Amino acid sequence: MKVGPQGVEWIRMGRQDPITTNSYAEVPIAFWNQFKQVSITDPLPAGKVLVFGITAEGYSNPVATPTGAMYPHEVQAQLIQTLLSGYEIQIPDWSAIFELLFLVLVSLGILGAVYVLPITPGVVTSLALVGSAYGASYYFWTASLTFVDATLISFGSLVVFAQSSFNKYYLTFLEKREIMKQFAGYCSPEVVTILQQNPGLVKEGMKKDVSIVFSDLRGFTPLGESFGDDVRGLTDLMNGYMDAITQPVLDANGMIIKYIGDASMHIHNAPMEDEDHAKSAVITGINMLRAVEKFNDKITKEGRPPIGMGAGINSGLGYVGEMGSSSRHSYDILGDAVSTAARIESKCKEYGCLLLVGEETVGRCNPEEFLFLKVDDLAVKGKSVGVGIYTVLDLKKDKYNKPAEMHKAMYSNYQKQNFDKAIKICNDLMDCFEGQMKGYYNMWIERCEYMKTQDLPKDWNGVFIATTK
Repeated sequence: MKVGPQGVEWIRMGRQDPITTNSYAEVPIAFWNQFKQVSITDPLPAGKVLVFGITAEGYSNPVATPTGAMYPHEVQAQLIQTLLSGYEIQIPDWSAIFELLFLVLVSLGILGAVYVLPITPGVVTSLALVGSAYGASYYFWTASLTFVDATLISFGSLVVFAQSSFNKYYLTFLEKREIMKQFAGYCSPEVVTILQQNPGLVKEGMKKDVSIVFSDLRGFTPLGESFGDDVRGLTDLMNGYMDAITQPVLDANGMIIKYIGDASMHIHNAPMEDEDHAKSAVITGINMLRAVEKFNDKITKEGRPPIGMGAGINSGLGYVGEMGSSSRHSYDILGDAVSTAARIESKCKEYGCLLLVGEETVGRCNPEEFLFLKVDDLAVKGKSVGVGIYTVLDLKKDKYNKPAEMHKAMYSNYQKQNFDKAIKICNDLMDCFEGQMKGYYNMWIERCEYMKTQDLPKDWNGVFIATTK
């Protein structure tokens, strides 16, 4: 052996090439199973290196090795065999740094796989990265007998994988609970389940074609006066009203966007897909009116005055997603179609109709399925272009074909400035449609009388420009 200032530098047996020690003056041993234990009483084999040691119990304690417990002299025999074989196992100084860097890279890869990829690809990729430590260790060993310890890398990466998987599961769990808390009262359980499975439908905003429905309570003043100072009783009744008009929305898989006092706003085709969202919106509006009728049956028996509901429906593009401040936000929708729907709803009382529908929605519905009657071409406030406004009646269309044709003729005469003829048809229709259009026809007669006093151009298109919202 050669000894220097730092200790043993190399060792060799006979004329073989020396084996260099590591920085700790150590020689890594290649443990073999090619040695034979013999008793001192046995004939000694020739041509072999013999190492003698005590094996009697209590006189020599075995030591731990990579291949199991061995007596000290057996370890010495393994060292001699390593020298004779000429195998020089390398444990370079950079191995510790390499193992640490490899652990960092594998851990970053696992974090990316867990948080970015879907569950199954993420697990497969993470386990492959954990196994890559053994692959690297095998490569260095077979290529140059360089020992890289994969134990720390694999154990550390498994800890990272377990921790990141738990974190993702926990965050997903909290996200699902938040979605359930946020939407449980605003959409059906089926829609909540879909949102929990795909939170991106809520978190990621989107531009989508939807149908929007605004509703508003009619007759609140006399209802509130009937309760006097009984605020609790009025609150309970209002909650009952909201339950009544909300159920049809949930049944149609619509999404309640918000309640604003005694008004509501909901949409169809977001976040749950609905190809016939215009039809769903109209049917839901009709069912909401039916629900109000049933609710009136209940409260009138309790001595309360009946209430009414007006609703406006419109279809078009909207920007849907979570909106608000960083501390307070909610699922909402913005867009011109939304504003138009709100303006249409605000005109229900003025037109004497319970349900008004924009022409975009009407155009997407089968006209044979609903009894649509055009009530005006209205340029809502803030608009310069007229929007066709229709009402839809909860009546079977085929029973009212003739009155519907008369109504169409009435409106055509109005557009042609034949106001007297339009007034006559309005009077003829006054008791038609089970009286549901009486308020509208009275209003329309006043409109015609007013238009008769105006100096209208010959190319007048019949659009009425609203001056209020």
